[in-house]
Amino acid sequence: MTITMTKTTLRQLENRIERVKAKLSKIGPMRPGSLTQQYKNPKEQTGAYYQLSYTLDMRSRTEYIQKDCLGEVRRQINQYRRYKQLNAEWISLSIEHSKLWMKHKHAP
Repeated sequence: MTITMTKTTLRQLENRIERVKAKLSKIGPMRPGSLTQQYKNPKEQTGAYYQLSYTLDMRSRTEYIQKDCLGEVRRQINQYRRYKQLNAEWISLSIEHSKLWMKHKHAP
């Protein structure tokens, strides 16, 4: 009975992993970072501009973003966050699957 339950649980984990992969395949253009509004004159809050800050390859980077690109850049940032969440979920499920598989393999 334990072996059957283990096989069922393994299949359930595999199905969940496949669903995560399917969601990942639908993610469009993405980019890491946080978007902030800055001011050339902070005291008077004039001269507003937008800045994207992120780290890539262990290097901090900053880019200026034009107002007409804000919507798309925000979507790309959200896509990246979604990617990171799904990737973390996939890893957790894979670890759980691996542990259960090893336990099943060495069961008497």
